Amino acid sequence: MDLSTKTDDQINQMIANYERAPGGRDLPQYPILLEERARRAQLTQKLNLEKSMEQLKTTARGGACITYGDLAKASGVEWSQARHQMNGANGHLDRLLDLCHARGLPLLTAICVNQAGVSTGELGEDALAGFATGARRPGLLVTDLRAFHHRCRDECWAWGKTQVGAAS
Repeated sequence: MDLSTKTDDQINQMIANYERAPGGRDLPQYPILLEERARRAQLTQKLNLEKSMEQLKTTARGGACITYGDLAKASGVEWSQARHQMNGANGHLDRLLDLCHARGLPLLTAICVNQAGVSTGELGEDALAGFATGARRPGLLVTDLRAFHHRCRDECWAWGKTQVGAAS
């Protein structure tokens, strides 16, 4: 699949088509498109997606949570500059979700929490709503926000336990 001639809007439309089609997310083209969207987003972001992915993986292996500010630090970006790139449709966290889907990983952004929740693993109400919205974009069913977050967070930690000592 030659994506070099496709515009960002065309890539987004192709992704949306796969997400709407029954079984579309299971087709081999879907993760390729998600990776391409993330690659293109990286060209315009100061936050580094691969550095964030490595931080999230390391944190999951440790069975802990990380803050949004820690992700910014991993990219060498001050929080005051990073915070506006982090959230929302097409934000850093959304592109990280793309990479999680593309690479068959749990939703690692579930372990990225506000500073106040780093010791408990809990998201504040706004962050919880944002996480659920990000998970819904690719079509995941989210009804009970907190239960969904807890399930995803626990999946991250369970995955992390299987990765300790293994290359990922």
